[in-house]
Amino acid sequence: MPITYKIDVIAALKEAGYSTYRIRKEKLLGEATLQSFREGKPVSWENLSTICELLNCQPGDIMEYVEDTSNE
Repeated sequence: MPITYKIDVIAALKEAGYSTYRIRKEKLLGEATLQSFREGKPVSWENLSTICELLNCQPGDIMEYVEDTSNE
């Protein structure tokens, strides 16, 4: 997939004081979304917006485009 995460989102959230328990308890993100971050899978714009709000950052701080050169 050409869009990848530049950071470990779960670790960044923990560093900012958001444990997975707190995230689920306060219903900030669902378990499926957390699992998507763990697996490097894409998430919705709404979830990405929530992450940016919690981490006080921009989407480009979290994700990047990596050109796929495997087809060349």
